[in-house]
Amino acid sequence: MSPDDAATLTPALSLYREIDRGEWSRLAAGLTQPLSETEIVQIRGLGDRLDMAEVAEVYAPLSRLLSLYAESTKRLGAETSDFLLEADTTTPFIVGVAGSVAVGKSTIARLLRELTSRWPGTPRVELVTTDGFLYPNAELERRGLMERKGFPESYDRRALVSFLTEVKSGAPEVRAPFYSHMRYDIVPDAVVTLRRPDIVIVEGLNVLQPPPTPNDVAVSDLFDFSIYVDAAAEHITQWYVDRFLALRRAAFSNPSSFFNVFADLTDEEAVERALHFWNTINLPNLEENVLPTRHRANLVLQKAANHTVEKVLLRKL
Repeated sequence: MSPDDAATLTPALSLYREIDRGEWSRLAAGLTQPLSETEIVQIRGLGDRLDMAEVAEVYAPLSRLLSLYAESTKRLGAETSDFLLEADTTTPFIVGVAGSVAVGKSTIARLLRELTSRWPGTPRVELVTTDGFLYPNAELERRGLMERKGFPESYDRRALVSFLTEVKSGAPEVRAPFYSHMRYDIVPDAVVTLRRPDIVIVEGLNVLQPPPTPNDVAVSDLFDFSIYVDAAAEHITQWYVDRFLALRRAAFSNPSSFFNVFADLTDEEAVERALHFWNTINLPNLEENVLPTRHRANLVLQKAANHTVEKVLLRKL
């Protein structure tokens, strides 16, 4: 038998279990739907098409899986402390959620916060977005980085690593800066405060980036579990344009919105401007920095053109 013949008889090896939508949705059998339609509408982001079926069939099982991982990690921590004859020093279980701009990761992070908090073993769940660790616009301007906002160099990586190190070290209270999408900037003196929750969900573009040098700590080194939200670039392009137009329409009723600067554009001009931003900033960032980290995730959610999840890839233990 030739090597080529042997290859055709040997199944392809993978680090992941590949689970299609039908198989994954069967895991929802017996799980209750904890959220009302009103709650789902409040969680849903602009352009997302999240509905009751998607929550029940995809995200309820995922939230149960996360709670199982968190509970198992907590038990292992307690047993390790017993073995070492010391007090239990178990710290929060940290989940990273990564993916492109406009792929829906913020909605997924908010949804998982609500769902995982409904499981008995993980009642206290907090959400932190890495947008809070972007340099303020004035600092980005000073560094010549406003056109690279969202690229790895536009974040205060050291501050983010320091924050997560405190969380993972068991600090009783940790604070993170707050970013306003309405103002498109950091809000001075506004903070997000964490007090030893059961789970911390950290959502952001570049959270799965490797460390800049071998001697540095990567943000993902501090995660217990990580999720990458994946979709074809052409689908994300359309979602980005749709979201840009929706934000522009919403700006008409809010004078303080950053998107008021686009209020006088025609619809055609607005689409052209959105595509300019996508093609010069967000798509290069996706291709150069975000997509190459997909293989670092414990779980990948693959989305179809209509925002529904069509496949789940779960890393084998």
